[in-house]
Amino acid sequence: MERTLVLLKPDAVQRRLVGRIISRLEEKGLRIVAMKMLWVSRELAEKHYAEHREKPFYSELVSFITSAPVVAMVVEGPKAVETVRKMMGKTNPLEAEPGTIRGDFGLSVTMNLIHGSDCQTSAAREIALFFREDEILSYSTADSAWVGG
Repeated sequence: MERTLVLLKPDAVQRRLVGRIISRLEEKGLRIVAMKMLWVSRELAEKHYAEHREKPFYSELVSFITSAPVVAMVVEGPKAVETVRKMMGKTNPLEAEPGTIRGDFGLSVTMNLIHGSDCQTSAAREIALFFREDEILSYSTADSAWVGG
């Protein structure tokens, strides 16, 4: 079973799309094993986006993620990283396929609604930034035989 970090960014919260996005993840068969709403501090944002520090868009990323509350989740399921990434769609919503979260709801490259870890290594690092181990729950669901969880 694989885990990934999902952040519903400030635009998802401010546009009241949190429930619709969570529904998509759950309807796919993914299990939310941790979730909280928080206002990301500058320090946490800088740690989260550390690999982008030298890129020209770094300060814009940090400013945006700290501009309003986000919903942070640990999502679990078979191939969770790959599944969430596919569901999110391309970073640029104008290039994202219809049916993806960004393709259906996204407006700009910066305000693209959702973050999902890009690999299992990143997922482990990012989850540890946002959640303590005791905040992540383990449970089974009634449909686990059908969805592989």
